[in-house]
Amino acid sequence: MLSAVRNSRKLSPNTLLIVRCLSTEASTTSSSSDLQNLPPPKHPGSSPKPKSRASMYLQPRPAHTAQYQPLHDLPPTFGRNQLLPVSNSTRALLESIVAQFDAPIRYAFAYGSGVFEQDGYGANATTSATTGKTNVNKPIDPDAPMLDFMFAVTHPAHFHSINMHQHPSHYTLHSRVFGSDYVSAVQAITPGVWFNTLVPMNGVNIKYGVTTVDNLCSDLLNWNTLYLAGRMHKPLRIIKDDARVRLTQQVNLTSAVRAALLTLPEHFSETELFERIAGISYTGDPRMILPAENRGKVGNIVKKQGSQFKELYHRLVVGLPGVHWPANMQYIQQDISPQARSLHLRKLPVNLIFHLKQRYGLQTKEEENQYWVRLAGDGELPEMLNREIRTIVRRPATIQTMKGLMSAGLGKSIKYSTQKISKWWKGAGAGSTNKSDSS
Repeated sequence: MLSAVRNSRKLSPNTLLIVRCLSTEASTTSSSSDLQNLPPPKHPGSSPKPKSRASMYLQPRPAHTAQYQPLHDLPPTFGRNQLLPVSNSTRALLESIVAQFDAPIRYAFAYGSGVFEQDGYGANATTSATTGKTNVNKPIDPDAPMLDFMFAVTHPAHFHSINMHQHPSHYTLHSRVFGSDYVSAVQAITPGVWFNTLVPMNGVNIKYGVTTVDNLCSDLLNWNTLYLAGRMHKPLRIIKDDARVRLTQQVNLTSAVRAALLTLPEHFSETELFERIAGISYTGDPRMILPAENRGKVGNIVKKQGSQFKELYHRLVVGLPGVHWPANMQYIQQDISPQARSLHLRKLPVNLIFHLKQRYGLQTKEEENQYWVRLAGDGELPEMLNREIRTIVRRPATIQTMKGLMSAGLGKSIKYSTQKISKWWKGAGAGSTNKSDSS
């Protein structure tokens, strides 16, 4: 595996070092039906035809609807835990939506209750939506959850210029007036994402964020803001794949497991592990203090998506030292000695380590191993980790919430907030009804 990765010209030495340190990827075959019978790579031999004046804007690569295509820069089995299956109707809808964007997208994924069912919410967005066909005139189902997408691009100004020309209604009036340079400048503000929300497509409302591949991979590796990395701790459906993102996402998932294990006891259930991982991105998020946000959101996600979480994390967890988790069991055991925990602690993302060292004090005269064992043996380490993660999340999440007024405008922001409150109210009412029925 390392030789295949080393031959890629796109990967830096630091990334290769991270891959050597992880050693958590098992070569077992995924159970997903999407992953069977992968075709051999194709290398077209004919020279490209000159583009006509009518094709001024870059067209998206054709979507392969039946199965994922192999990434030539990585071994065939690397990161296959990330390729989570969805129903054919969901897959067709997601791919048909992304295929409507002429602007070049290197990596795209869909996430949230519109893709994977969550407890307390209705069926996903494909129940009443158009699938596999472009039908912009189909009325929007008000009860269908909004579909959330994230697009990683190479040149944001170029993307927004093409996208603004093709889909001007996706942008507010002032964004169109100031142009793509303004949009990309606002996007670059921490955490580096621009959102277009409440966009009707194929019979559903969608919200899509735009970031750069560099910003995405940096957050996945280092947890600079956890805004993107935290979203990718939970199940998602990859629509357009990229070798560099696949690699850094595997590092991100392993970092989430290490951080969760450091806050858990010797014996715990897989549900506790999944809830701890899913809750990382919500720790410190200012939206969670608003009355419209569901306090049980993390539990709702894990309750309905347990099988996806297990597919995503099981092979990574059993590849770590000192962790025992049989595939047919729901309970996990780990070695909680300071020596074992120090192996997880020292391999956390660099930004989290920086915050911990600021809290505990920098290493002085003691040897490096002794330093990490001392920190790992501190009984207050779990609370320290939660506190520093909260510090990392709070500022970028707050800034992005304020950026929403600039990207969505006042009207859409009010409408979006109203829908959130309405969804919370319906969910609260349903929860009360369920409790009364059970009693």
